[in-house]
Amino acid sequence: MTKQQKITLSASRDIPFNKLMLSQSNVRHVKAGVSIEELAEDIARRTLLSSITVRPVLDDSGAETGMYTIPAGGRRFRALELLVKQKRMNKTALVPCIVRTDGLAEEDSLAENVQRAPLHPLDQFRAFQAMREKGRTEEEIAAAFFVSASVVNQRLKLAAVAPSLLDAYAEEEMTLDQLMAFTVNPDHTRQEQVWEALQRHYSRQPYEIRRMLTEGAVRASDKRAQFVGLDDYVEAGGEILRDLFQQDDGGWLQDAALLDVMVREKLDEEAEAVRSEGWKWVEVDTEFPYGHTFGMRRVQGEAVPMTDEESASYQTLKAEYDALEAEHAEADELPDDVDARLGEIEEAMEALEARPIRYEADDLALAGAFVSIDSSGRLRVERGYVRPEDEPVEEVEDTGEVVPEESTVEDSDNTVASASDEEEEDEGLKPLSDRLVMELTAHRTLALRNALAQDPQVAFLAALHTMVLRLFYRYAVDSCVEIEPRNAGFGSQVPGLGDTVYAQAIDQRHETWARNLPKASEDLWEALTEFDSCSRETLFAHCVAMSVNAVHDPYQRRPRAIAHADVLAGTVGLDMAKAGWTATGDSYLGRVTKARILEAVREAKGEDAADRIAGLKKAEMVTAAEDLLVGTGWLPEPLRTPPLPEDDAPEIKLIDEADRANDASEDDPDSGEAQSAEDGGEPAIGDSDPMEDDDPVAGDAFAKTAAE
Repeated sequence: MTKQQKITLSASRDIPFNKLMLSQSNVRHVKAGVSIEELAEDIARRTLLSSITVRPVLDDSGAETGMYTIPAGGRRFRALELLVKQKRMNKTALVPCIVRTDGLAEEDSLAENVQRAPLHPLDQFRAFQAMREKGRTEEEIAAAFFVSASVVNQRLKLAAVAPSLLDAYAEEEMTLDQLMAFTVNPDHTRQEQVWEALQRHYSRQPYEIRRMLTEGAVRASDKRAQFVGLDDYVEAGGEILRDLFQQDDGGWLQDAALLDVMVREKLDEEAEAVRSEGWKWVEVDTEFPYGHTFGMRRVQGEAVPMTDEESASYQTLKAEYDALEAEHAEADELPDDVDARLGEIEEAMEALEARPIRYEADDLALAGAFVSIDSSGRLRVERGYVRPEDEPVEEVEDTGEVVPEESTVEDSDNTVASASDEEEEDEGLKPLSDRLVMELTAHRTLALRNALAQDPQVAFLAALHTMVLRLFYRYAVDSCVEIEPRNAGFGSQVPGLGDTVYAQAIDQRHETWARNLPKASEDLWEALTEFDSCSRETLFAHCVAMSVNAVHDPYQRRPRAIAHADVLAGTVGLDMAKAGWTATGDSYLGRVTKARILEAVREAKGEDAADRIAGLKKAEMVTAAEDLLVGTGWLPEPLRTPPLPEDDAPEIKLIDEADRANDASEDDPDSGEAQSAEDGGEPAIGDSDPMEDDDPVAGDAFAKTAAE
């Protein structure tokens, strides 16, 4: 057996840079990876780390010319060439090269690029970590490898995951997305517990990992965290978990107990400042249920007017603002300094316009305030609410007169029951008897009803006046119109209702009207008569809307009222998804069965999406369903607006005056009923026929419609 020949490696040689030239045999034509500029900087920092493969240039006789082509290593040559052009390297500087003479030049280029094994991401993570442990800062590492400091932080975060999980990633048992999800919690023990639990799960989605690792934590976007402030929370010793690989809204606050203590302390401090204003009582809580002020009267304070100095300052700011706007009116884009100045002026003007509210001492002695946190984490103070038990009791003067009890207006024989048959012999003026006043005002009431029915504009104003009294002026009895709008409360059984878009819109609208209505109820009628028609209609719609109650109460079933709510919702085109309701764990998904959750996903995303989460446990299914239902507009059955039914009923037409005159002329002239209609006589009180109690016009219209 012949002895196997030993391998001889290609010779290495230091060749002057100006003796090198690119070869047309280089197979790399597409630019990718690190740029030439970055590679040049790297060579300048660390010199050339890898030799360049070259081939000698031969003349026609096959002898070497002293020049060399580069079939593999063209990017390194370009980087060296850039350094020479920048005069940072001599053109005769020696370059370490591997000289190849056998085979094809294209083969050299292809082999060098194909056989080069790419670095596994985990090796890069660990390399960054090793450099960090040897004293390099994140910025220094970033500068060395031409990446941002945030990229270095991400790599270091990945390298800091539990070693057992890194091994699983190296063995391809875990994806990079899953590994990134584990970085939200640095606790290795918890990471390993979650990874072990996931082995028994159908789904190992990154969002599941993040949810399990942040259980019990409070999102930084939570209104309590925003109210306290993240910096103050950290300063107090709290820890925040961050996700460096996706938007996390500021991360998760780990110490919920510490956060609650800080919220309570800060709220108490704010409440003390409110108490110093002189209110009778102040209630404090992070959140009050929607409708907590129902049944209370609200006192309105007056805005403190600007002082002469403030007014002059406001006018100066406004003049400057108008001048800047006029100067740049034709510009497509404002200069940065002008735009910044306009913003400063707007803020200063808004601060001056936001006047403090001053309350009367009598109101402060009766009313109180609620101190809480709004949905964005700002302090919410609701001032000026008077509890029913704190309302002053009006004293009724005791005249000593005994009023006889009478239970009916008429006796069984339809004759007036007189209190006394004796005739008055005294010719002096005495107060009218209660019986007579009742009879006279009964006539006036019916006549007023008839007159009001023929003046829709005044009727509208009277109804509006009554509803505004009931909704804005507690215990006011300034109207003879007996309409009672009831502002239905919802109690504490609907958490978060007050933070919804529609609840805030209603509260803001109600507050705006309250500020624009007169303070005293006796001035309301005159104020309403001075409103324009658009303002009256808008206020009327608000008052009617405040009386709507479409709540399905299990203790007070009202199927016909709920059916009418469906019709009303269809008429106004209500879409709860567009109004702002979304299906979340708190609002729906976490409070129904798994079958209901799957039904929702099936309706919104199809059978395949429902099948993908069918094997999850309840908590994981809720989280997955939340993500799947985002943006779909899906609604549970009680929130859906059914289509309006087809209108097959005959149209009801109110006949005009000419039709009524024609109908009256055809009646029997001897008929008392016809004569009464022609004379406009009022039907007698207590008549049993309801049609005779109504306006003759409405009665004729009803009869005509029935005949049709």
